Amino acid sequence: MPNLLETVQSRAGTAPIRLGLILGSGLGHLAHAVDGVAIPYSDLPGFPHVGVSGHNPNLHIGMLEGVRVAVFGAREHYYENGNPSAMRPALELLKALGADQLIATNAAGSLRPDIKPGDLMLLNDHINFSGLNPLIGEKTDARFVPMTTAHDPDLRAALRAAAQAADVALPEGVYAWYSGPSFETPAEIRAIKILGGDAVGMSTVPEVILARFLGLRVSAISTITNMAAGMSNENISHEHTKAMAPLGAAKLEKILRRFLRGLAVTA
Repeated sequence: MPNLLETVQSRAGTAPIRLGLILGSGLGHLAHAVDGVAIPYSDLPGFPHVGVSGHNPNLHIGMLEGVRVAVFGAREHYYENGNPSAMRPALELLKALGADQLIATNAAGSLRPDIKPGDLMLLNDHINFSGLNPLIGEKTDARFVPMTTAHDPDLRAALRAAAQAADVALPEGVYAWYSGPSFETPAEIRAIKILGGDAVGMSTVPEVILARFLGLRVSAISTITNMAAGMSNENISHEHTKAMAPLGAAKLEKILRRFLRGLAVTA
């Protein structure tokens, strides 16, 4: 960690970071709005490998809407290398940089007819449908992380208020993590629906667990890119996800900018 921290601070300065932001599909352009520096993941020892098209593997550090942020333009998914803790070095760095909160975003499929492609969903809870956990192998008792309020109520309230101010609908729901990279079967979607899931995706839950392990407050928002398998006649594919993600991303950017303005006022 010292080498990684020193590498980042030598380029971005030592002023503390207030908030981290992990960008999902379709939001990469928001990273370029950060007034600061962009550091390629490949320059950062131990940082995650990112091999998914449509993502921006750079760490952007600087000011956005009056708040000093660290924006992760991409994440490593479990399905890339079979490592659920791939984002741990990145989040440990975020903590070392002084941040106390994290906002994660992702692309997801909807299980609810009232939440359609192009809509957003604020996560109020999640289901670890994969059964994997990024803390397996952790030796300390800190691995026993309580998850009752993993999706921070105060952050969710602030994001709801930002959405209302931006005049963007932001329904809440439960996100189910599926390991991928294959999409879910209709039977799996029916099972997730019975379990209480409202949307399904291939990320975010490991980062939420890691963030809580590190003492970061966390919230997350999904951009809905498709109806889940068996819910419509859509042809679900990664290309479809990349094509649909910008529809919700434009709304999500409005919310995030409003949220950051509100955070700047409380600095």
